[in-house]
Amino acid sequence: MKRINPVAINALKEALSSVYWYKRDLRGFLIHTLDHPDIVGRVNWSDYKRNIVEQLIEHLARNQDRYLNDLLNLIIAVTAIQEFSHLERLDDGQAKAERARKAVAALRELSQSYREMLEAKLEREKRREEYIRGSNARTAFTSALGSLYKKYQRLVSIDNPQKHGYELENLLRELFELFDLDPKASFKLRGEQIDGAFTFEGVDYLLEAKWQKERVGSKELDALSSKVKRKLDNTLGLFIAINGFSKEAIELHSQSRPVLLLMDGEDLVAVLEGRIDFQDLLRRKRRYAAQTGRIYISFWKM
Repeated sequence: MKRINPVAINALKEALSSVYWYKRDLRGFLIHTLDHPDIVGRVNWSDYKRNIVEQLIEHLARNQDRYLNDLLNLIIAVTAIQEFSHLERLDDGQAKAERARKAVAALRELSQSYREMLEAKLEREKRREEYIRGSNARTAFTSALGSLYKKYQRLVSIDNPQKHGYELENLLRELFELFDLDPKASFKLRGEQIDGAFTFEGVDYLLEAKWQKERVGSKELDALSSKVKRKLDNTLGLFIAINGFSKEAIELHSQSRPVLLLMDGEDLVAVLEGRIDFQDLLRRKRRYAAQTGRIYISFWKM
C-alpha cells in the first residue's frame, strides 16, 4: 500500500485542527478513531490545539509502516463530517464552521485515492476474516500450505533447471496469494529468473527469485539493487535464491543502507512447514536489516 503524501498530511492537520474547537472533543474523536489509541496519551495535551494535532499527525506520518491504517482511518472519519452545528453555536460560529467546512472539503478532494485504497483493503480483510472464521478455514489453509510443500519436495528431487524455474514461478504465486501479499504484477519467468512485485505494510517490493546450482552472487544482487534505487524511497527488493547467496555478495550489499532482503531455500521450507507465517518472516527480516544493516539472516537464527 502506498504512503500518504505530505500535501494530504498537511490537509489532514488543517481539517483536524478546524473541526473540533475544544480539546476534550478532539481527544474523544481520536480515541474512538485510531487503531492505536494509546498514541493519544503520548501527546502534551496542555499545549495549544494546533500543536497537539501537529505532534500527533507528524508521529503517525513518520512511522507509516506501523500507523498507515491510523492515518487512513483519520482521513475517512474527518472527511465523513458534514455537520458543523457544534461550531456554529460558538462565538463567531459561522466563520469557524465555514473554515472547518472548507478544510474538510480540501482534504476530501486530496484524499479520494487513499479512501478508496482503505476501503479496498478493508474489503480484502473482511473477506479474509470471514474465510478464517468458517468452520473449515484453518483446515483449508493448512491443506493448501501442505500441498505447496509437497510440490516443493517433488521439485527438489528433480534435476532439471528449466523445470525448477517454471514450477517455482507457480509455487511462489500460489504462496503469495495464500498469505495475502497483494501482488502488483504477475510473476514472470525470464530464463532461470523470476520477476514480480508486491506490496506489504506500506512498502512496495520488487521480487526476483532463482533456482540454480550455484549460489547467487554480487552481480545478481547488483542488478536488483539498481532497479530498487530507481524507484521511490518506500521500495525494497526481495531476492529468493533456493540454494542461497555467496558470502561476498551478502557482505558487499550489507555495507551501505540496505535496500534488499534475502531469503533462501531453508527460509522457504520453514514457511511451507508452517513453522512461521510468510508475512512474519518478511517482517522480521526487514526489522533485522533496519537494526543491523545486514540484509540476510536465516529463519533458524532468528
